[in-house]
Amino acid sequence: MNKREIKALISLLDDEDHEVIQHVEGKILSLGGNVIPFLETEWEESFNPILQRKLEELIHELQLSIMNERLQAWKNGGGLDLLEGMWILSTYHYPELSLENLKTTVEQLYYDIWIQFQEEMNPIDQIKRINSIFFGTMNFAANTKSFHSPSNSMINVVLENRRGNPITLCVIYLLIARKLGLPVYGVNLPNLFVLTYKSENTQFYINVFNRGIIFSKTDIDHYIAQLNIKPKDIFYHPCTNLEIIQRVLRNLILSYEKTGEQEKIKEIEDILRSTLETFDDDSI
Repeated sequence: MNKREIKALISLLDDEDHEVIQHVEGKILSLGGNVIPFLETEWEESFNPILQRKLEELIHELQLSIMNERLQAWKNGGGLDLLEGMWILSTYHYPELSLENLKTTVEQLYYDIWIQFQEEMNPIDQIKRINSIFFGTMNFAANTKSFHSPSNSMINVVLENRRGNPITLCVIYLLIARKLGLPVYGVNLPNLFVLTYKSENTQFYINVFNRGIIFSKTDIDHYIAQLNIKPKDIFYHPCTNLEIIQRVLRNLILSYEKTGEQEKIKEIEDILRSTLETFDDDSI
């Protein structure tokens, strides 16, 4: 459809016949993401709040569809690029967010640590060196004041504000560590996401939410015992990038439960469900 035809179609959103409006909305949605700029222009030029609301809903539905398509393509491609997965989730709130800008930001963080990094250090000292810069000069820290804010799950916001929840801080730390060539991975503990340094001869754990404190398998044993739950292999071993993304989605669901945003809860649950073989209620 050309611009004039799309404009004529949008004008019918103000029709009094509900069936006509439904048909028009379906037609607009069938046009896909390319129609979004036309809808945004019409919104800017309209003085009708009802029409503006309908346009906002259509734009959001189209953006949500684009996000879902990207996430499915990322998953089906093996979920190899964790930063790309996090970017896709952030487009839920920031649909115009640039992946290239995120890559540039992470690359700069890596470089700032790399110039002070010594590969000949033992693993513990390597992590301590990262910690001294990541939590010192770079000023990354736990967002304890607004722990359940949805923005804590948006990597672009955490990169800008240097405050986040356990998993988003872990992701940024992990991305830097991987660029440094370190065998660092995510670990799905109940109620807390951590990292593990795991090589052929060495394994220990890193609590990024607590300024990168290093701990052992025995500490995890004690933690699990305190929670009075049965130990599982996933509490000790690396998880996949897809599992990290799924946990971020669960965090978002919890955030929206705290704010009572039912529509967003349903949308994120649907997105999470699309990444799972079976939908469950694993711990955040």
